[in-house]
Amino acid sequence: MTSASPTAGRLESARNIWLATVRPDGRPHLVPIWFVVDAGRWYICTGPESVKARNLQANPRVALALEDGDQPLVVEGTARRVTPSPAVVRKFKDKFDWDITTDADYSAVFEITVTRQVLGAANDA
Repeated sequence: MTSASPTAGRLESARNIWLATVRPDGRPHLVPIWFVVDAGRWYICTGPESVKARNLQANPRVALALEDGDQPLVVEGTARRVTPSPAVVRKFKDKFDWDITTDADYSAVFEITVTRQVLGAANDA
């Protein structure tokens, strides 16, 4: 994704995405969550024992959607728990005034690699 694309600007300014994970019994789990994007990868922070984190540890497949239903962007991908890079830490600080390195309640950082764009402008994501 280039910084000149319309979606790049939306990803920088949008505060929330809808994150869909799968529970161990197959039921979906859908929640809004803060996120940042760095080098084409999407990042979220959550509690290490949260439903989201437990679901992702068991099944890394996700769907993500921007909140704006008038200009939808929906992607699918895979998540893995990571230690955030300084760039990702800085992006959370800049976007949300939130230091993710000092917040023990949301210490599980997941990197999401987009594998498929489901809905949205073909050249934007």
